[in-house]
Amino acid sequence: MKNIARPIGFGLALAVAAAMPLTALAHGDVTPQVVDTKSLPALGDKMKDENPYRGNKEAIRIGTSAYAQNCARCHGLEAISGGIAPDLRQLDRDCMTQKIETKKAACFKENDEYYMSSVLKGKVRNGAVYMPPFQGILNQEAIWAIKAYLDTTRLAPGAK
Repeated sequence: MKNIARPIGFGLALAVAAAMPLTALAHGDVTPQVVDTKSLPALGDKMKDENPYRGNKEAIRIGTSAYAQNCARCHGLEAISGGIAPDLRQLDRDCMTQKIETKKAACFKENDEYYMSSVLKGKVRNGAVYMPPFQGILNQEAIWAIKAYLDTTRLAPGAK
């Protein structure tokens, strides 16, 4: 009788897991966390199209915490994806292979624009929300501080 109970118990656990909504398995209900950006230079109301905090140590410090509180549950600790969402260490990997500095700078700017748009608008496809929009939740300073942190996690070209 003991030998039969294990497979039945395992089968029941699988059936319950299969019936659960995917969001519960992924990360459940998530409340965005406030990011204190008072120690950073204010950026104003007009959205920047390039990260003004690139390399800023204070922004990286704030961005590290903000990422852990608002992004890691989907994108993984230290931006190492567990498969739920894209691996953000590879966000601008194409820029790293550019040999001409003006092209490299243009590539980083284009990636910054894509990043800002993605964070503000989120990612929705066919009515399914893959990433929630953070417009009106995170201020521009917090968003760019997170990007400053992500720049420190960047993988070298060819690394996996």
